[in-house]
Order: sequence, then C-alpha cells, then structure tokens
Amino acid sequence: MTGQRENAQKRPARDWEVAGGVVFRGDQLLLVCNRRRNDSVEWSTPGGVVDPGETMLEALRREVLEETGISVDAWAGPLYEITVDFADLGWRLRVEAHRALHWKGEIVLEDPDGIVEHADFYGLEECEGRLAHSPRWVREPLLEWCRRRPDQMLSYRYQVSGVEIDGLAVTRL
Repeated sequence: MTGQRENAQKRPARDWEVAGGVVFRGDQLLLVCNRRRNDSVEWSTPGGVVDPGETMLEALRREVLEETGISVDAWAGPLYEITVDFADLGWRLRVEAHRALHWKGEIVLEDPDGIVEHADFYGLEECEGRLAHSPRWVREPLLEWCRRRPDQMLSYRYQVSGVEIDGLAVTRL
C-alpha cells in the first residue's frame, strides 16, 4: 500500500467537476442505481462529470437525459455543493446539485457509459435505505437537503484517506 500511496503522491492532482440532478415527481425523488468497476452497486441522483467546454447545467441536462431519458428544461440552484479531497490518490472532487424545475419524459435506460442499471422515483424513507451504502459525500448532503429544504445553498467538505475502495476513511470537515 505504501507504494500505491507514493505513486499517488507523485501524480499530478486530478480535479473532477460533477453535476447532480435532484428531480422530484410529487414527493418522490429520482434515484439511479450505478454499477461500479469493482462490481459494487451505488445509488445516487442522476448526473455525472462535466466535460471540457460544458457548463455545469449543460452537463447536468446531458447526464440526466443520458442516464434516465428525462429531459429537464429548467434548473434551480445550486442547492448544495460538495468538495472531497482524496489526498492519498491526488484527486479533488467538486459536486454541484441542482433541482429540476420542469421536466418531461419517461424513464428509459440507455446510459452510454453502461453504468446505470436502474432508475425510479422513491419516497424519502426508501431513498434513505437505497443510499445507505453509497459514499457519505453522496448520501449525507442529499438526505440533509431533502429533510431541511433550506432557502440558501449548503456546502459540504470531506477528506478521504486511503487508496483501496474498501479501506477509505472518510471525514466530514
């Protein structure tokens, strides 16, 4: 593990920008089930990496459409932002979550990345259960925002240590 950590420290930092879409149908929230490279399953809101040349909202519209088939015409936010520093890997992640104000369409799974295996709308209690095994930086901000629905944007910061997915130590700052 020391060798992996030393290699990670020698690599230039990788900055990721991710857009997350909070989409409601009545009181139910849209979640997607993602199959990761290590074959684990993780639930989240739809969204993904902002590509070079895209704005956050352009990426968000594209990602929600690709992952769910739902087309969003208007967004509010950001509702909350998350920054995660993966010190041992040399990565920094920044996430902005926005709420869909107006959307149309039905759920159709045609994710070009082949990650999304399922998508549907769930009540808050069922969302809590599905998100239970998702990373803290995904689960905590989303559920706290859903419970409180504050007028101002919330900010979350996390520090992640470790290089193995099963051995990560996550600290909320």
